Amino acid sequence: MEFKTGRLLIRPFNDGDLEDVFHIYNNDATCKYLLHDKWTDENKQEEFHKKLENNALTKETPLNLAVVRGTEVIGDLAVWYTEMKDTVEIGYSFSQEAKGKGYATEAVRDLVKILFSVFNVHRIQANLDARNEASQKLCVRIGMGKEAHFIQDFWNKGEWTDSIVYGMLYSDLEEKSM
Repeated sequence: MEFKTGRLLIRPFNDGDLEDVFHIYNNDATCKYLLHDKWTDENKQEEFHKKLENNALTKETPLNLAVVRGTEVIGDLAVWYTEMKDTVEIGYSFSQEAKGKGYATEAVRDLVKILFSVFNVHRIQANLDARNEASQKLCVRIGMGKEAHFIQDFWNKGEWTDSIVYGMLYSDLEEKSM
């Protein structure tokens, strides 16, 4: 799966992307709200290999896509089916240098449109660490609604954290474009 937005190319990862992706994930600020710690020189090959393998969305396998500006990978989009029929969850990470320029909104908004139109998903959701305000704002910008706030429901990196669930249906996307 490959597509272009106004300023970006979204495509599966390839071998040449390792150092750009390492730059994204070898950062405490980027990984603060993720489920994993920042990548290290010792684990970057293993972690990156998982992204290379996840190159097609199926009921059994997730999809990871590189967000490319020019020749540089500036972001990572992830999609996977949940246990609920025709429902996917999305996740995204971007380099610190790419933040605040609208790239994440552009990439995720177009990904959502493709998930509804090409993959015919019924529902898209995002589960976030409640402290991740930037991610919450992105969800709202693309038309997702806040559906739940769970108090200290997730143990991550040595502490209990709150989770927030955002979700949308195709009809939410139609309303947003009107």
